[in-house]
Amino acid sequence: MPPELDDDHVVAICAVLAEYRVHYLIIGGAAARLHGTGHVTVDIDICPERTEANLARLADALNALGTRLRVEGDPTGVEFPARPDLLRQMSTLTLLTKHGPLDLCFVPAGFTQGYDQLVESSVVVCLAGSELPVASLEDVVVSKRAAGRAKDIVSLPALEAHLRRGKSGS
Repeated sequence: MPPELDDDHVVAICAVLAEYRVHYLIIGGAAARLHGTGHVTVDIDICPERTEANLARLADALNALGTRLRVEGDPTGVEFPARPDLLRQMSTLTLLTKHGPLDLCFVPAGFTQGYDQLVESSVVVCLAGSELPVASLEDVVVSKRAAGRAKDIVSLPALEAHLRRGKSGS
């Protein structure tokens, strides 16, 4: 089993995305973790903006990260020279980078407009001196509920309890 996501992994990947001025939000389990829920995950999921200019910047950032497609049975992955035209056709990608696993999800469950819809309620979380764009915990819960996967359903009670504690101010 791969090691749990750590701060260095998140900061290193996000630093490259920032260097290339990629517009994105951290979503999924990594977002839940960054909201202080104690959620455990092994990769970072992001939802990139789908404009042509951003796809070009994203392709450059992915290439700088040494990105490879993650495939079952091949721990090193398969070569993936990222290009905007390829990214435009994708809805999700599971990748390996020189800093660890990275998943792209252009249309997360429950959010048909992807980044454009999620950015409205997103927040900035500071981690190791870096400002990271993160989907709101409310949106993470909505997406996990909409996905309906066993691992998401199991995590919902703890995420919802964390959300209630935050709203009550305790």
